[in-house]
Amino acid sequence: MTSDPEKTFGSTGPGAPAGGRVPRPSTWPLALLGLGLVLFLGTLGHAAWRGRQPAAAPGAQRELVARLGLSDLALFTEARYTRHLSQADLHSAFQDHPMALDHFPSASLVPPTPISGR
Repeated sequence: MTSDPEKTFGSTGPGAPAGGRVPRPSTWPLALLGLGLVLFLGTLGHAAWRGRQPAAAPGAQRELVARLGLSDLALFTEARYTRHLSQADLHSAFQDHPMALDHFPSASLVPPTPISGR
């Protein structure tokens, strides 16, 4: 059985393109995967590099907050009890009924509020 040089990957015969070899179908997906891995490792390296940098002075951050008129840090945009953790009451997550499942995935990332006085 003879193989057709136009259909053979890696062919350099008379049916191959003028540039030479025909790339394998997995070349581009593997190249994109490799690029994504390099970018991911770059973010880890950047985080390690930034971790060694001195932190900004708290006084400068307070001045920036006062000048811009910022409120509490909004961590999530979904539910009111995950947007502003200092302003949420203890039962806002169970506003439908006490055994209701939470509708928002960000609530699983927020630890429960410690009960004061215990």
